[in-house]
This record gives sequence, structure tokens and C-alpha cells, in this order.
Amino acid sequence: MAAAAAAGDGGGGGPEEGVGESSSPPRDPAPAPSPSPAASGGSGGGGRGGGLRDICREVFERLVSDGHAAGSELLAQLEAHFNRLPISYKLDVNIDKAEDVLFHQKVLAEAKDPDRRPAFAVRFLRLEEVNVDETTNSDAHEEGADNDEALSTRSKTYTHIHEILFSTKDKPKLLSQLSALLSDIGLNIREAHVFSTTDGYSLDVFVVDGWPIEETDGLHKALEASILRNEGSWSGSESSASERSLPFLAQDCETDIDTRLLKIVKKVASGSCGDMFLGTYSGEEVAVKVLNPENLNQNAWSEFKQEIYMLREVDHPNIVRFIGSCTKPPQFYIITECMSRGSLFDFLHNEHNVLDLPILLKFALDVCRGMSYLHQKGIIHRDLKSANLLLDKDHVVKVADFGLARFQDGGGAMTAETGTYRWMAPEVINHQPYDNKADVYSFALVLWELMTSKIPYNTMSPLQAAVGVRQGLRPQVPENAHPRLISLMQRCWEAIPTDRPSFAEIIPELEDIRAQAQRTSGETSQKQKDDGPGSSKD
Repeated sequence: MAAAAAAGDGGGGGPEEGVGESSSPPRDPAPAPSPSPAASGGSGGGGRGGGLRDICREVFERLVSDGHAAGSELLAQLEAHFNRLPISYKLDVNIDKAEDVLFHQKVLAEAKDPDRRPAFAVRFLRLEEVNVDETTNSDAHEEGADNDEALSTRSKTYTHIHEILFSTKDKPKLLSQLSALLSDIGLNIREAHVFSTTDGYSLDVFVVDGWPIEETDGLHKALEASILRNEGSWSGSESSASERSLPFLAQDCETDIDTRLLKIVKKVASGSCGDMFLGTYSGEEVAVKVLNPENLNQNAWSEFKQEIYMLREVDHPNIVRFIGSCTKPPQFYIITECMSRGSLFDFLHNEHNVLDLPILLKFALDVCRGMSYLHQKGIIHRDLKSANLLLDKDHVVKVADFGLARFQDGGGAMTAETGTYRWMAPEVINHQPYDNKADVYSFALVLWELMTSKIPYNTMSPLQAAVGVRQGLRPQVPENAHPRLISLMQRCWEAIPTDRPSFAEIIPELEDIRAQAQRTSGETSQKQKDDGPGSSKD
């Protein structure tokens, strides 16, 4: 039996649940991996025909052939390096650029020093030719041509491609912070190769354009300045002495439950900031989110308080029911009804359920009714995804996890890149102003999950998916799905937010699709009955 969503940062859940946000998607190891992009942006490969276990040796041999001193010390260093990193890193290594491995080792070593985080390095990769179409009037070139006719000519321009390598302590929202640093100085992310080490560090390699010249000193200084401008976000997520001081005020400490009536039964999930337990309160089975005091920083505390505040404001059959909370040290609880069938993510992807049309439409309507209620109250969820949609014992879907929710008219600009990349709207990724239509985009991805029972962009890392979305990428349209559902989904993930329908408009459309499907099903059943044994025809 599962409880509600796993406790943790608002970006948790789904394919990234329980791992660092810099984790690349898992890949099945193969005896002789096919070429894949290298971390340096070149052509890569797992080795010259060898298995994954040979890559370390091949890198060692290439380095020795390139002039590095052979010896057990170098080999031991390489073995320790590869053992820290996942298989996906080995698949990305380009043996012909073995020096990259030493480059990665150097930046990872620098990240051990708290004063140097995030450690980073910049280097120029290549100059890339870009063809630009220019249109000229044809009568300037051909006598007697139609004045409305145009000739298209192509001119050449060039863009500089750089590689930026980051390393720091792996943590929630890390990719949001790193991509914000790059966006802050006008860089466009073309590729992202992201990894987490076994000892809790990130290794994130970005291939970017947008820096107008080849030299890297200026780019290095611009990144340093961007890090300083965003110093608050870094200090708020590193384990500093100031962070370890409790961030709450005396007026924050309150409870609306009698803790003597609360009984914790068992842990069911863990997150970056706390854990989820099953328990009972006054005899009722409940889900209990417990904030871990050891991880209590300002960001975690703000989201915890925000979730309590939002849950107190809502009451709807398709919103998880709030029972109570406690914010008196050392007890930090949020108690909600127990959603015994767990999350929609687990139902689809871990239990491998494939939905028929009636159940699909029921689930979609449950989500839309809950979200329409929130929007009517002026609340934007900002992290709508299948991991934050929970099922009760009767398979009613309810919206949960309000740590990132905000009132739309709350004043001030809302935080960019809030939510989870695979379900995040392009305007949020691009640091543009956004409103409740960002939730509608996220619903389109949930609707795609309901139709396919697949995880969006499951062959990509989270950041690679985000880079694709900002360039117009969307999941492949499912085959054999209901055509009206496909049309609705595509309108919900339109790039321009105003082109997306509201949840209030989506609900009657889904209801009409369901009614049409019921009529068709009834007509088919009647025809089968009429055509069955014993039927008479004129």
C-alpha cells in the first residue's frame, strides 16, 4: 500500500525520484556500444570494439601513447574516476579524446573545495557555419520577371560553439540553477551531458552557442559574474553554517493537530528534504510527510510552509484532502488522507497498466476538474505531473504536492524553471513570464502518459528534454489514439500559451468525447447482439 507523493523538493518524483537531478537516463549496457555523442560534443563511443569494462584501460593506453607517464598511479586514478560515475558516462567517453577524462577529473577535484563551488571550466570547441536565407526581388536580376516573384539567396555566417563543464555537490534544482547561469549571459544550450557521482557530486557538460568570439577568458569572467549575481541561490542550497541555523520564526511554530493522536506506522518513500510515512490519526489511515530537521534550509522550509498554506485553502473531491500539520520543533508534519493506490506515475510506469479509453477519460477528467478548481481560486500548481497525481482506493485521481503552488496575482515575477523538466512548459524553461496556462501544458504531457503508459522523453536526461522543448520538441504522437484526444493534447502543448485551452474549456470537450465513445460502444454492442445467434433479418 502506498501513501501520497514522496516527500522532497518540488522537482522530485517521476523518473528522477530518489536520484540527483543530474542523472542521465539509464541505458542498457551492450558488449560493443554504438557511437554516441561524446561529452566534449564530438563523436564518441564506448571503445574500439571493447566492452564497458575495457574503457578505463583504453583511456589509459591512449593517454600513455599521447605522452603521459605510464604507471599504476595513473591507472588507479582512472579506475577511481570511472567507478564514481554511471555507465552512461562511459558510453559518452570518446577514446580519441582521452584527455577529456583528465579534464573532467580536474574539475571534479576542484569541486571538493566548498569555496570553489560550482567549479567550472570553459573551452572553445569549433566554429560552425550557418546558412542564412536572404530574399531579394527578382526583377533586380532577371529582366521581365514578375515583380511579385522573389529569388532566395543564401549567405554564410558563423557561430562559435563552446563547452562549459560544471561540478558541485549534487542537489535538487541544480540543473535549474546551472541553466539559469548560462541563460543569464545569453547562452543557448545545444547539448547537455549530465551525470551524478556515487559520492554525491555532479558532472554537467553543456555545449552552448551565443558567445560571439572564440576566446574564453571573457566567457569565464562572465560566468563568474553570473555566479556572483546568483550567489543567494547557491548559498541557499549548499551546506553552509548559516544554512544549518533553523530558518523559521517563532510565529511559524504552530500545530492544528493533537500529536498524541498521530501514530507513525512505516516509511513508504524518501525525498531530498524529508520522508513519507503511513500512519493513523484518530483511527483514520493517513499519509504523513515529515520534514527532516537535518535538511532544513530556507528553501525547504518555504516550500513546506507553502504547501500547508495552500492545502488549507482548497477543498475539492479531486484535490488531496488536508487533515492537519505541525511545525513545532522538532516535529514537522503534513498530514493528508491516505491515497492507498499511490501515484499515477507508479500506476502507469511501475505497475505497467495500459488504460482503455473509458478509464483514460475518467482519469483525465479527474485531473482537469481538480486543476480547474485551483485555477478558479487563482492558484497555479507549477509542478503538475503524474507523480503528483494520486489515486484513492476507488481509483479517483486527486491533485497533490503544493510545495511549488502560488497565487497568480500574488505580486512579483514567478520563479523561472519551477517544476520538473519533462513536464515543464517552454515559457517556464525560457525564463519568460507565465501564468496558469503553464499547468495546461503540463497536463498535455500527463494526457500523453495516459495514452501511451510511457515516460515523456524517456531516452533523454531531464535537461536534454528541456533543451529540446525550448526548440519545439514534443513527444511522438501516439498511434491508434482517439483522434479528438490527440487534437486536444496538441492544443494543450502549443508553444504560445494563449493558444492553449483553459481547464474549464477542456472539461466539456472530454465529457463530449466520453459521451460519444459511450454511444459508439452502445451501438456496437447492440449490433453484435442483433447479429448474434438466433437473430432474424428480413
